Amino acid sequence: MKIYADRFPTAARQLLTDFLVVAWVYASVRGALWLHDLVQKLAVPGQKLEGAGGGLADNLAEAGGKVGRVPLVGDELTAPFERAAGAARSLAEAGRDQQELVDQLALALAVAVLVFPLGLVLVGWLPLRVRWMRRAGAAAKLAAAPAGRDLLALRALATQPLGRLTRIAPDVAEAWRRGDDDAVEALAALELRALGLRGR
Repeated sequence: MKIYADRFPTAARQLLTDFLVVAWVYASVRGALWLHDLVQKLAVPGQKLEGAGGGLADNLAEAGGKVGRVPLVGDELTAPFERAAGAARSLAEAGRDQQELVDQLALALAVAVLVFPLGLVLVGWLPLRVRWMRRAGAAAKLAAAPAGRDLLALRALATQPLGRLTRIAPDVAEAWRRGDDDAVEALAALELRALGLRGR
């Protein structure tokens, strides 16, 4: 039993659908990563603010330390430098907070962009694909069993369009009841083709 995606419409449709789903997931992931990187650019001002605030705080603290060594008035002169250094550290902290906020926003937006397309794949396509695989696997086992062809023929009589059935024989049901080998074989092949399968 083989699958011929290039000859049978069902298998070809499955292959095309699989390709489109893979392309859809790939494009969705790429889009989410692009959006994440785009939003991450908003963190640049925060990085600059953190760097400038941290550098200013270090310079003011160093200057305050030097001024503090002045005899008699050193302690009084150090206080303004310490307050300015504290303000600069607050600016650096604000820059870090802004970067964390941008990181969280970038991640949340990327996940939000992925939820819908991946949800369609997991809820819509995947169950249908698994169901088709189970049906095709069961049909392949039936075709290999001694009485499997007869069961496949019966299923074809019950599920295939009437136009396809009448092309096999004008009274295909009667031919099946008589056990006509040609009719049974044609019905079984019709059911297998509907699943994208072909028997040797």
